[in-house]
Amino acid sequence: MTMLKVDLGQLGREGSLPLEANVPAEDDLWDGTGLRWAGGVDVRLLATYAGTGEVVARGSVRGELRHECTRCLASVATEFASDLTVVFVSEADGDDGHSDAYAFEPTGAELDLSDAVREEIVLAMDSYVVCDPDCRGLCSVCGTNLNEGTCDCTEVETDPRWAALRDPKDE
Repeated sequence: MTMLKVDLGQLGREGSLPLEANVPAEDDLWDGTGLRWAGGVDVRLLATYAGTGEVVARGSVRGELRHECTRCLASVATEFASDLTVVFVSEADGDDGHSDAYAFEPTGAELDLSDAVREEIVLAMDSYVVCDPDCRGLCSVCGTNLNEGTCDCTEVETDPRWAALRDPKDE
């Protein structure tokens, strides 16, 4: 598993440290996320030690994602590019109004950014991807891809629970 770690001792001495990594598509970091990368994911961050005890990591993440079209299930490749800012606060400081910050142990030698970066990527990912804005999707009865042809399905099965709302003027 690729680790995105910052040496806290060096960060304290220098004030800020660049962190650059190319996380492989098959890395354990992506397990359980549902993300399918076409290649490595470029992570470029600058970690800065704030005078208040916080560590702020700012930068960007870039890669190519593989999705299935939400309408027709065709394979779609999309470029993923996101700027991110991740704030870490000392566990000793508690929450202190930092509901969007990640906690870290200030006495440790390293700060692992991996889980925070993973979470930010999952949150920034577009969950509704279509192969084409005019995609017609799949037939709800037989499953035919309507972009490739038509089907002979004409029977529209309706839910009988909605019958009372179909034509209220009849009452």
